[in-house]
Amino acid sequence: MRLLIASSNRGKLREIQAVLAGLPVELVLPADLGLALQVDETGATYAENAALKARAYCQASGLLTLADDSGLEVDALNGAPGLHSARFSPKPGASDADRRALLIDTLRPVPVPQGLPGWPAHFHCTVAVTEPTGALHTVEGHCDGFIITEERGHNGFGYDPIFYIPAEDATMAELPDGRKNQISHRARALQAALPILQSYCNDVS
Repeated sequence: MRLLIASSNRGKLREIQAVLAGLPVELVLPADLGLALQVDETGATYAENAALKARAYCQASGLLTLADDSGLEVDALNGAPGLHSARFSPKPGASDADRRALLIDTLRPVPVPQGLPGWPAHFHCTVAVTEPTGALHTVEGHCDGFIITEERGHNGFGYDPIFYIPAEDATMAELPDGRKNQISHRARALQAALPILQSYCNDVS
């Protein structure tokens, strides 16, 4: 059975492949099917955006489809960048490094709470699974940490190098893949989706 992953983000795909490795499915990407959809993420929540992507790709492919939407929420910025994490920088063609630099510059005037290693923040991920019948399932995952000003680690993408997790004494980008795929927001959401995917596999086998 094939499962379409509605993403072209290679870093994200590696995480998804690792967590779903035990499922009896063949993971396929939009490029494998010649799909190049432009899905406008107009939802007001992570769940709405994930559902928009999952439904669009499911309808186009006829395959069981998984999509996610995720973001970084910083307490001192009232939850920003949040839904706009991937589009936080107005700079055309902005890189992950550009977005990290902008976030740190935005936070610098805000004092770090006394006794804390950085500004409290949270990674959030919602995974949506759409069946060819139209049935939709959504699950969530969270990871708490702090934004620090020093970039640390190279084993990640996005905001990972400045997202520090005290329990690990490491940034997300310093964690080995095995550990990241246990505790990250995306890993937790995918783990919550496993029973849904397994049930579907059992029903169609």
